[in-house]
Amino acid sequence: MAVQNTMITTAFELPGYRIVKNLGMSRGIIVRSRSIIGTIGGGLQTILGGNITLFTSLCERARADAFELMAKNAEAMGGNAVIGVRYDATGVGSGITEVLAYGTAVVVEKI
Repeated sequence: MAVQNTMITTAFELPGYRIVKNLGMSRGIIVRSRSIIGTIGGGLQTILGGNITLFTSLCERARADAFELMAKNAEAMGGNAVIGVRYDATGVGSGITEVLAYGTAVVVEKI
């Protein structure tokens, strides 16, 4: 089980809790590629313009997977919360994207 979503924030504190231990950076990284079918379908959607739902779904899944890996990493480090969460994405190659979710794993206790 990973750190609960309610204990993960982009802020540097959790209201109602105090940080009792800083465990360091927790990260989750995922590298995804588009399938040939997704590439063709996305290409067809670009002709019509607007939101390219196939690519949006791919990006959302990659972010969710990176987030979950980060939460699991924080728990493996002994944390029960993650603060200062950020995302980063980089194109690794044609149709290949790396998504990184990272933050500071901490131990918090209720005030």
